[in-house]
Amino acid sequence: MAASWQVWALMAAVSAALTAIFAKVGVEQVNSDFATLIRVAIILPLLGLIVLATGAWQSPSTVPSRTWIFLGLSALATGASWLCYFRALKLGDAARVAPVDKLSVVMVAVFGVLFLGERLSAANWAGVVLVMAGVVLISLR
Repeated sequence: MAASWQVWALMAAVSAALTAIFAKVGVEQVNSDFATLIRVAIILPLLGLIVLATGAWQSPSTVPSRTWIFLGLSALATGASWLCYFRALKLGDAARVAPVDKLSVVMVAVFGVLFLGERLSAANWAGVVLVMAGVVLISLR
């Protein structure tokens, strides 16, 4: 069960939901960019401890250059996402900001097909359209 991607994805969803709620309260009295910095300052050492405790550390020199490039790009995209997400939470309701952020589900499906050669069935595409429709409905006032 612990090796199931579905279990990990569900835990990611629960964590993301809690992130929205905790962050909405957390940005009330500080600048959203500063709140993001606090978040990173907490995550970095915690992740370092997890890597050490699980024996996942490896020498940076063993990491291929292509991996460095794409993880670097991913880090930049993550940083941009966090900054934008916290700014949106500062300005809007968590119950509407978080679902709009989940348009990333739709974008990942499209990008996966376009750039990674992934294939989606008709049922998969129907789900993508329903997610998009749900986001639109949730974001309406």
